Amino acid sequence: MANSKFEYVKNFEQPDKLLPNTWIVVRIDGRGFTKFSTKYTFSKPNDIRALDLMNAAAKAVVTELPEITIAYGVSDEYSFVFHKTCSLFERRSSKIVSTIVSTFTAYYIHYWSTYFPDTPLSPPLPSFDGRAVCYPSVQNLRDYMSWRQADCHINNLYNTTFWALIQQGGIDALEAEKMLKGTLAADKNEILWSKFNINYNNEPAIYKKGSVVFRDYELVQPGTHNTAAEVDQQAEQVQQSKNQAEKDKKSRAKAQVVIEHLDIIKDEFWDQRPWLLSNKPGKGKALKQT
Repeated sequence: MANSKFEYVKNFEQPDKLLPNTWIVVRIDGRGFTKFSTKYTFSKPNDIRALDLMNAAAKAVVTELPEITIAYGVSDEYSFVFHKTCSLFERRSSKIVSTIVSTFTAYYIHYWSTYFPDTPLSPPLPSFDGRAVCYPSVQNLRDYMSWRQADCHINNLYNTTFWALIQQGGIDALEAEKMLKGTLAADKNEILWSKFNINYNNEPAIYKKGSVVFRDYELVQPGTHNTAAEVDQQAEQVQQSKNQAEKDKKSRAKAQVVIEHLDIIKDEFWDQRPWLLSNKPGKGKALKQT
């Protein structure tokens, strides 16, 4: 009731706005997924069903929220990137994070039976937590994305070797940990090849590189633009006309949201897709049948 004696409680609400003119990254992680993966007997070191389920939920989130420019996922985590000019929910951290977490969780549960048809969910149900971080420059954003993909490779190489030692080498987890302690990437590759005839380079890209979700347009020839510099030089949010904003919205709605397993550390990925940094839709391409 307006102007009631109870309205004073609103004074306890604290501002939680995110910095303006910065990239917003919302990173979500599965809560208690070590126990969760054991409960539902996920395959080790990677369960393609679980990864495909994560990707399906992420694709649904990106499709529903055109303000998201790109998302990157590995294992039970996903990072969703909002462009620096985004004003979604007036850039309030709690609203942006809760929207991403709740939407992702809803789709994860919704799609569960598609990827685990013989294993119905039971309480406690899967859930995710999240946080929002602001990055002021394109380089900061790209370094964050590179960090997540580098981490994906490091962890997957370790896990691939660890589980090969257990599943094919016949040793227990403690012994495998001791054997791998202090080893470098070259050492792990040598163990995989010499002991198990596994060439790590031939492992599926989804395991080594993770998954990238974005709207797909025609690729651009590298070297014909410098989107990163243009975006960083933008001192403040550029207000679009109502007509232009509506036009861009329709263009994004028509664009196909894709899931790829590509190198996002090198420049080529970003140079060929300037719309990821500029927030301006690219040239449309024919939709692919999925």
